[in-house]
Amino acid sequence: MNAEQVMQGVHPTAIVDPGATLGEGVSIGPYCTVGPKVSLGDGTVLHGHVVVAGRTGIGPRCEIFPFASLGHPPQDLKYAGEDSALVIGADNKIREQVTMNPGTTGGGMETRVGDGCLFMVGAHVAHDCKIGNGVIMANNATLGGHVVVEDNAIIGGLAAVRQFVRIGRNAMVGGMSGVEQDVIPFGLVMGDRAKLNGLNMVGLRRHGFEREDIQALQKLYKQLFAGGGTMAERLDKARSSFEAGGPVGDLIDFAAVQSNVGLCQPKSENGG
Repeated sequence: MNAEQVMQGVHPTAIVDPGATLGEGVSIGPYCTVGPKVSLGDGTVLHGHVVVAGRTGIGPRCEIFPFASLGHPPQDLKYAGEDSALVIGADNKIREQVTMNPGTTGGGMETRVGDGCLFMVGAHVAHDCKIGNGVIMANNATLGGHVVVEDNAIIGGLAAVRQFVRIGRNAMVGGMSGVEQDVIPFGLVMGDRAKLNGLNMVGLRRHGFEREDIQALQKLYKQLFAGGGTMAERLDKARSSFEAGGPVGDLIDFAAVQSNVGLCQPKSENGG
């Protein structure tokens, strides 16, 4: 793609550094700013007033709406100007005022977003986060640093997830929830300080999970969170009770990982 062809898709008021790499069919709207270390994949669209800075790579067919800010230095006092990266996959929609920061030395130097995600107005992805495919973050949802969000998880509006928390695949975080502990795959959490509220049944059905898998997950959930003994003992029992692999295996493997923040638990009968 030659320079003249590239510039046909760039509004005359936009500022695009000559060092930026633009794919075929990129469209850059009025008053956008694109830095020298930025790469934009084929067919990606930046509507007006988008700013993309730092070492940021954006995959093909992404659509980025006005006043999004991608790739500026992280909000981390330990950040010392290291040349870290923000890597965004294909087919993502990034709505107005979304902010995403690159990684840091303490987190592998990279923040990564998968494919086919939707980030609604004002969502924030902090440094060193790892976001899977098909993730939805609703309006003003916020991730602290080093958060992992697995495929097809949904973070409700105004929810806040603290640093180092993991959100399992196909999980649902209710709006305005404060998430301080890991959320199991297929789990549903909600509340001021989020508590586990069963399985994300609506999400499981929408994604076409088989009835047998859903029933097995329900049985496993009761065994892990309503059974006796320690969590380690319950996990050992679960491994012997269920066949390896599949959704059940994913939940067991997730719960077995040693975590600094622990697993989000159901609300106890006494309100704790």
